[in-house]
Order: sequence, then C-alpha cells, then structure tokens
Amino acid sequence: MTAKELLERLVTLDENERIEAKRAAEVGNSIMETICAFANEPGLGGGHLLLGVAREELALFPTYVVVGIDNPDKLSSEIASRCRGDFNVPVRVDIQAERLDDKTVLVVSVPEAQSGDKPVYFKNQGLPRGAFRRVGPTDQRCTEDDLLVFYEGRGNATYDYSMVRDATPDDIDPDAVAEYRKAREEAHPDAEELRWSDTDLLLALGCMRQQVGRLVPTVAGLLLFGKSIALRRFFPMMRVDYIRVPGREWVPDPEKRFDSIEMRDPLIRLIRRATAAVMDDLPKSFSLPEGQLQRQDVYRIPLRVIREAIVNAVMHRNYRAQSAIQVIRYANRLEIINPGFSLKSPEHLGDPGSLARNPKMAAVLHETRFAETKGSGIRVMRDMMEQAGLTPPTFESDRAQDKFTSRYLFHHFLGPEDIAWLSRFRDLGLTDEEAKALVWVREVGAIDNAGFRELNRVDTLTASQKLRRLRDAGLLKQMGKGSATYYVPTDLLLGNGLSTQLESLSTKAEGLSTKAEELSTMGLDAEILQRSLSEELRNRISELGRRGDPGQILDLVVELCQTKDFSAEELAVILGRDRKYVMNNYVRPLLQQQRISYTIPDQPRHPAQRYRAAR
Repeated sequence: MTAKELLERLVTLDENERIEAKRAAEVGNSIMETICAFANEPGLGGGHLLLGVAREELALFPTYVVVGIDNPDKLSSEIASRCRGDFNVPVRVDIQAERLDDKTVLVVSVPEAQSGDKPVYFKNQGLPRGAFRRVGPTDQRCTEDDLLVFYEGRGNATYDYSMVRDATPDDIDPDAVAEYRKAREEAHPDAEELRWSDTDLLLALGCMRQQVGRLVPTVAGLLLFGKSIALRRFFPMMRVDYIRVPGREWVPDPEKRFDSIEMRDPLIRLIRRATAAVMDDLPKSFSLPEGQLQRQDVYRIPLRVIREAIVNAVMHRNYRAQSAIQVIRYANRLEIINPGFSLKSPEHLGDPGSLARNPKMAAVLHETRFAETKGSGIRVMRDMMEQAGLTPPTFESDRAQDKFTSRYLFHHFLGPEDIAWLSRFRDLGLTDEEAKALVWVREVGAIDNAGFRELNRVDTLTASQKLRRLRDAGLLKQMGKGSATYYVPTDLLLGNGLSTQLESLSTKAEGLSTKAEELSTMGLDAEILQRSLSEELRNRISELGRRGDPGQILDLVVELCQTKDFSAEELAVILGRDRKYVMNNYVRPLLQQQRISYTIPDQPRHPAQRYRAAR
C-alpha cells in the first residue's frame, strides 16, 4: 500500500495488526521489535510501518499527523543494515520514500518469514525473550507456547506427539480403536492400515512411541483412544460441558441454576456423543412433504454445522490448559468456547490451509471424515448456514484469555419479523450489511469489527466505516478504544421509548449531531448552555445553518472559549454538530494554530478536558 492509503487506514481504523505508525527520528528498538513481530506472526502475511507519522491524542479521538523525516536515506540504510545483522536470519524489507503533506515519509513493508526461518529473534537476546509476535496493534514477547507454534511449522515434535509419563498400552481402550477402524473403513474401505495390528496402527498414527524397549502412549493416543479412567487420571479437564442457560445472557446468580451435562470419553467417541446431546436439545420444526405419510424434523442449525463446530473445538483446543470445552445453549443461540486461541490470524479464518495445534489428532479426524479437509471447516459452516437461510456464524479468537468462541443464532436471518423490525429505520437507508449487524446486535448484545466482517465478508476498513455510520446514527454506542473497540445497542435501537427521534436521524447532514440518545445521557441542553452567552453570540449561532462557513465557525469557537472553558461535548451541543466532527474540524485545527489550549495540558485525553482561548 502507498503512504497515502496507509495514513487513511490509520485515521479510520487506528493502528492494527498489519499497520503501525512511528515518528522515527532514529532507528530504535521499537521499530525493530515491530519488524520482528510482522515477520513472525503466522498467517498474517507481514505488515507495514509508516515512519514520519505521529499519533496525536486529542480528547477521545486520537488522530495521525505527518511530521516527516529529516534524513530518509540515512534512516533507510540503518533499517536495512539492522534487519540484516540484528536477527538470527536476515529479514528482507522493502523501503520506499514518499511525500505526504509536502513532507517525506518512509513505508517499510515487512514480509512474513518462511516457516523454516521462524522464530525470527534478536541474536543478542536469544529465545524466547528475543522473539516477538504481532497481537492486534501490539508487539509482544514470545512465550514457550508461542515457540511451539513456530517449531510445529518446521516439522519438530508437537505436544500431542509427546509421551505421557507413567502411561502404558493398557490405558488404550480396544473398543475405541475398533471404532476408529470402522470409521476409517467407511471413509476408505481399501485403506492399508486396516490390515495392521492395533500396535502397528497406533505407532503409525503417532498414538504410541518406543522408549527404551517399551511402548508408551502419546498425548494424542490417550485423547483419541484412552480409557475413561486413564483420561480422568492424566487429563482431568479433558471433557465437554453442555450447559443450558435460560434467556439470552449468562447469569452467574447461584439462585438461577442452569442445566449442565459433563461428557468425558475418548475423542473418537466424544464427538458423536456431544453432537447428539446438542442436536437432541436444539429447537426444531417439522415438515410433511407432498406424498409422504411421515413428518420430517428440521433442526434450526444443520447437523453438519454442529458436528464441524464440535470437531473444530476438540481438534484445535489447547490441551495444556486446565479447562473444559463449553457448549452453551442460550434461548436464541449456541456458543462453543474452547481453550486455545486460533493459531491462524482471524483475518484469514476460512481461507484454504490450516495451522493445526494438534496435528497427530487432526490427521486421525480428517482420515475418518470427522473433520473437513484442512482449512475448509469454517468455510463449510458458513456455506451451510447460508444455505439454510440462517445468520452467518461468527468466530472470535482471544489470545489474551487463550480461548476461541464460535456463535450460531437459531432464527432464520432477515425473516419477516426482522424485516418488520428493521422497517423502523427505513429512513436511514440501511445497507444489507448494516441491517445484518443490527439484527446481530439485537440478538447477541454486542458486535466488533471482526464480528461485522464475519457476518458480511467485508474488509476491515469497510466494517469500520459501516459501524461508525451506525454509531453516528445513534443506533450503536461505541465502547472501548483502539483494537478493543466494540459496539452495543442503544435505547433507540431497542425501541425503549425513543422512536420519535427516528425522523430527525434521517435528516443528518454534514456533521449535524443526531446522536440524541448520547447527548441526552450527558445531561446537556443547547438552550441552557447558550444562556450564559451574549445575545450577539446566540444570534450568530442560530444563523449558522447546516453549511456554515468553516472560517467563521473557527472564529466563533475561539470567541466561545473566550467567555468560559468548554468541553468538546458542550461545543458540539451549542453548534448543533456531532462531537467527533467538532473535534476533527474545529478543535484540532485551533489547537494546532494555538488559538485555543487545553485546560489540562499534560493529559490531553482526560475525561474532564476542556478548552480555553489562548492568551
């Protein structure tokens, strides 16, 4: 991407997993750590550094300004030199000098390193301290578990191929092995391994290994084929909990108990058992096809989707973590939560190819047709839900909490009831993508950029623009900041006594504030705020209209701030414009021109920040 495109994305999305901006007066450790993280992160495809651009904190709305680089040739040479000498393997970056706002900036494009070269790390720090990964907009030092991800890509032994101390061949359940043979025969009747003995079969599958003249089961062997008593002894938390919660929200109140079933079995059996438990409890309807005498049950979610979701959970979970897989059945949706964040970047979920945390187990599940071909499971679930007319599933990978969550709504998507509900907002000219997001928020209670992308299969920039439009229309409320931003429904969206404001929303134009719900919660009233102003100022404000001259408005803001200190919210209400619009078009330029100043200069984003005319 060009420098201009990168800057536009930064202004719209803030820093993210693939883009970072830095002042870059010199080549410090921060730049090199980001390059290391971009090169290491699996499935990211590398990233971009925009040097000569600074993040400027202005109240609640940070932005990016071009500061330029004084000596771009010297900086480029230093970066290339350090990329060649600082790391255990050379990192070949592409560096381009470009002009933005009549200043020189550098675009440093970092490719993802080859699997055999990972982890890339600083030679003088060693492993794991000297290696970094890209997590959202941050560079984080690698842990031992992170290193395993890189080594798995290089063909080294994985955790599921490690031997279980004190385990013996007697801990393997012959009946579970027999079930594998049956499933393998159904998938491939002529498979050569069907003619082998159980011992040879388990050795070939990586489920047992030789150690000093004796056979020892591996982690994969016990998880796939272990007896129940052995699973309880070696993996006490290796189970699936099916939890039925009344209503649409998790209720931690002990007085409101939920139903729960704990299932512990070898995976070759547990997948079928967990799938059956979910399907037996799913809402269903029935049909009576013409010419048939018997009814046919139709499940709200297709069987293949449920099976694939459970297979993904058991196949990709982190078995080092001491917690169970949770299948939570709410009144309107199903959620499946497994320990272990996705090794594949959330941006690439559903793309061909797979990064398996447990490759030995994954191979067995693929061969027996429990799992789809590598990398296609999520794509299959999306396609099946779409064919059934259901809401697309969403997937959330949380590296900080080391968990992966998938969600599946029960009701048919954009059915007659949804269309009738959305008709309340017809004056807003909602797109199909925005309509889907509103239905999702109504059902689940929140949505973020990744969730919007999952629902609509759009890119990050488009998702951000759509969500902000819904926010500015007063239908969503923004929570969090940066990469942790998410949106929740407002009273206006849920219809809590604010339907009379809908007509005014449709007339929103050029920054005029239509966020009536947000402004009312602040307790701000334009008439009250204007009482302290002179009659001349009040008259000038009333004459602004929707398309007031920008220069006159800038002068007006300065005069307002001469009378008293105002917050951005108060200025927005007085001027009848959106708060962010006021910040970006009036407050920020006036701060840069030093015509107004902060009341709390050392903390620009302080919640009590106000502005006064410069003396």
